[in-house]
Amino acid sequence: MNLILWIAAGMLAAVALASGLLKLCVPKAKLAAAKGGGWAADVSGGFVKTLGVLEVMAAAGLILPAVSGVAPFLVPVTAICWVLLMIGAMITHGRRSEAPLMLVNLVYLALAAFIAWGRLGPERFVA
Repeated sequence: MNLILWIAAGMLAAVALASGLLKLCVPKAKLAAAKGGGWAADVSGGFVKTLGVLEVMAAAGLILPAVSGVAPFLVPVTAICWVLLMIGAMITHGRRSEAPLMLVNLVYLALAAFIAWGRLGPERFVA
């Protein structure tokens, strides 16, 4: 179970890092023109950058506390925060009638919920 949780955290961290860096490095107009990025046209550039920062922080929070042994309780906390972020993403895509993107967000939400459950329950990090 511990290995599966590590793999799940690594996969979710990779998604969060890639998505966050995309939001931080790609201009808002180009992001809004990309497939699935239409939501960016409806929000400020600052909001897009803030999401990017949060996603990069999530990537770090899913891996670094456990690897370093410093505050490993932050891994499930980060996973719970990711669940909340994905709920917001699903609402946004739902309002735009983008069902396929809602399903992608649902998969990420389920992965994060699994990590939170696993790290708060059966496979806690022992200090």
